[in-house]
Amino acid sequence: MDGVAETQTALPVGFRALPDETNLEMPVQSLWQRPPRNGKPASWPRLAGLRRLFVITTALILSAAGAYEMYLVLSVAGLTFLEHLVLVTFVILFSWIAFSFASALPGFFSLLRRGGWRLGINPDAPLPELTAKIALLLPTYNEDPSRTMAGLQAIYEDLQAAGRLEHFDMFILSDTTDANVWVEEEAAFLALRDRTGGHGRIFYRRRHKNVERKAGNISDWVKRFGGAYETMIILDADSVMTADALVRMASAMENHSDVGLIQTLPIIVNGSTLFARLQQFAGRVYGPLIAHGIAWWHGSEGNYWGHNAAIRTKAFAEQAGLPHLSGRTPFGGHILSHDFIEAALMRRAGWAIHMIPGLKGSYEESPPSLTDVAIRDRRWCQGNLQHIGVLPARGLHWVSRLHLLVGIGSYITAPLWFLFLATGILISLQARFIQPDYFGEGFTLFPNWPAQDPVRAAWVFVGTMAILLLPKLMSYFTLLTRPDDLRGSGGAVRSFFSMLLETLISGLIAPVMMLIQSVAVVEILIGRDAGWKPQRRDDGSISFREVVRSYVWHTLFGILTAVGAYAVAPSLFLWMTPVIVGMVLAIPLAALTATRGIGIGLRKAGLFLIPEETQPPRALVRARELSAQLQGAENPGAVRLLAADERLLEAHRAMLPPRSTRKTGGISGDLAIGLAKLDEAEGEGLDVALSDLTAKEFAALLADSRGVDRLVALARG
Repeated sequence: MDGVAETQTALPVGFRALPDETNLEMPVQSLWQRPPRNGKPASWPRLAGLRRLFVITTALILSAAGAYEMYLVLSVAGLTFLEHLVLVTFVILFSWIAFSFASALPGFFSLLRRGGWRLGINPDAPLPELTAKIALLLPTYNEDPSRTMAGLQAIYEDLQAAGRLEHFDMFILSDTTDANVWVEEEAAFLALRDRTGGHGRIFYRRRHKNVERKAGNISDWVKRFGGAYETMIILDADSVMTADALVRMASAMENHSDVGLIQTLPIIVNGSTLFARLQQFAGRVYGPLIAHGIAWWHGSEGNYWGHNAAIRTKAFAEQAGLPHLSGRTPFGGHILSHDFIEAALMRRAGWAIHMIPGLKGSYEESPPSLTDVAIRDRRWCQGNLQHIGVLPARGLHWVSRLHLLVGIGSYITAPLWFLFLATGILISLQARFIQPDYFGEGFTLFPNWPAQDPVRAAWVFVGTMAILLLPKLMSYFTLLTRPDDLRGSGGAVRSFFSMLLETLISGLIAPVMMLIQSVAVVEILIGRDAGWKPQRRDDGSISFREVVRSYVWHTLFGILTAVGAYAVAPSLFLWMTPVIVGMVLAIPLAALTATRGIGIGLRKAGLFLIPEETQPPRALVRARELSAQLQGAENPGAVRLLAADERLLEAHRAMLPPRSTRKTGGISGDLAIGLAKLDEAEGEGLDVALSDLTAKEFAALLADSRGVDRLVALARG
């Protein structure tokens, strides 16, 4: 298994891509029917109520202090309408960062005392034995099959080396719509089975109609195969998990019958562009502080992030059937950000939802560029804003509602920051260009002149920045107390300079993201759907023309803001410099951070290092090796792949669904048109025939034995 073996020449006798179905009902849940009352789960942490009181009280005290100080800044001569607006937006935004700080504060102490463990999970104890069957589910959507299969094979081999493989089955759950990628997936699946010998343990299923996206993909598996597995562990297409993490999670699920879900803290790895390396350094150094903090006070009312988590299959089937929301897209229809809602519904039914931030061995990858993050964020923004319709659902735990509010707030704050800055500029314009109303209606001895306290305003700014930046300093301090992680991050000096550089670049990117997210919120509010686009994983490079086209508006807005601020007063221009510079430099920022050369150069200089690349675990090393070995082969296209490989053609035919299951979704119409077009192209060759087919018609032909036969015959000419 050290290399990449050649594909076998014949399918195994009795080839099956899937095991026997073991059905499990998954009823759609009602958001408005009150469920039976459920008490605290048995695994509810001791003093969880006091922990929550500490976090909320700390946030309220900080928010009240910030609001009072800002009131004193603005109320020197009474509050105008614009000053009222600034005060309201400041209080909301300051409360947001105060709550984040209060949540991160206990994470500092948890890291110092080596906390973050629960449910009997002990990293120093021998690897536990398992009794139940576990399913590893890998949903994929138009992803590079070689990367996907490399990660899955690394997991398979790590479980085999740990002596626990017999308890795990692996399912590749494809929602791929690109027919060429689909057939390439099938070829990669067959090759993966050959390399590992996992013919009865690795399975593949492609849905021919990807209803409800990822949530529908998982629920389809649950309904068809979930009855055979006590636990399912959800991966993402870029996920790698070690046997140690998988086995300890599965054992904790076996030993705690009240637990419905265990979420790990995925560490971002494999970043090569500057942007990806920024993300993975920030996630590795600051992420544990945040995760330990929320795990400390969330307790058994934790959240679910959609992947790298273990779920009790029965609990999920009983409670996580998602309803459609009323109304039109983008707020109505199926629920996009399904994970938050699934966790909330499971907790509503009494199941405990835990996060174990101390458990190592859970990895994922980051989008390689600001542009890719913007695309992903647009979809996430729509999904989180959609949760507004779920907030009033009956019976949800108040902490679950808080999770939904935090998700909504993470996007709503962007336009609020924009409003705050814009209102501040308007106040300055008012003071500079509009004559004050010295004496308004009624008798007064003093003129109505907008005024602020600049000294106190400076201290409010300092306090706000302190609350924003202190968690980074606390994270760095905790890094100093973990010698292995410190060495893996480049040592005390290099990691400190990495932190400074990350803070600087992230600060420049922040106003650009503010504009991107503000536009996304507006688009969603006026009814524009985000769609579903596949995510790039490793290459963030795009043409400079495309960068200019995407970010020229951010640059122009920054220039106009700079000119306007300077026209009002040079002091206002200097005050807004951090925001202005980021927007003006949007084009070079987006282009340079997407390049691999700068990212790799900084890595060679010892900056933005993380322990997982300097001291990588076995599974991660193996995944990288396999990915490098498997990539590079050119895909000649689905039809030529099938025509050149009789074994693949036989497997493809065997994996086609029975015709009786293909009655909906427009498949029959696309198939009929596709067959007619093939008739018209008779004798003109495969390329001519393919050029006249739409993507849906091509997929319909490949999903039907008649279409497959006709296409292969054309290819073999």
